[in-house]
Amino acid sequence: MNAPATPSPDRSSVVRWLRSELPQLLLMLLLFAAARDSFANHYYVPSGSMEHTLEIGDRVAVDMRAYGVRLPFTDVQLLATGKPERGDIAVFDSPEDGERLIKRVAAVAGDEVELVDGRLSINGVPRESIDDPDTELFRNHRATLNLVYGGGPDIHRLTIPAGQVLMLGDARGNSHDGRFFGLVPASELYGRAVAVYYRRGEGLGWIGL
Repeated sequence: MNAPATPSPDRSSVVRWLRSELPQLLLMLLLFAAARDSFANHYYVPSGSMEHTLEIGDRVAVDMRAYGVRLPFTDVQLLATGKPERGDIAVFDSPEDGERLIKRVAAVAGDEVELVDGRLSINGVPRESIDDPDTELFRNHRATLNLVYGGGPDIHRLTIPAGQVLMLGDARGNSHDGRFFGLVPASELYGRAVAVYYRRGEGLGWIGL
């Protein structure tokens, strides 16, 4: 009777290494995924709805702590860390179908909104720059509009209720946004876009938003 085959030294060492190190590797991967889900992430821009601020193919760094720290892999908020401001570019899920979107916070609670031919006014004050009517100015942000496709649907005297925000694309005539799917709860914004770190034709960089 032949003696049972014994594992080769190389195979035995691999098995021992896996038994000892695999749990730690899995834990590290889990912690990395949790940190990415809760603190920092990135977004690939699939459409032209935010032109010319964001271009198709842009890769955008997203601060997942901007509006709150969530329990990893859930929508449960553990800590409120800030509120969305006018002009922020934020990531959220579409109220229609759950698709992950990136749009601009055009108005927050208490704002009265007018949008005519793609040009935004808040509380009776036009957002457009005096020097460039296709640029809208917010306190901390500039929106570079694309009105090649027109302005899309108008909005007249819409007052944003408490806890809600109006999300619009910068390409006003080429954006399926809050004019179609309605307002978005501020608590459901996942994070704030902070910079474009990769743009086709330009490569890696850091274009602040």
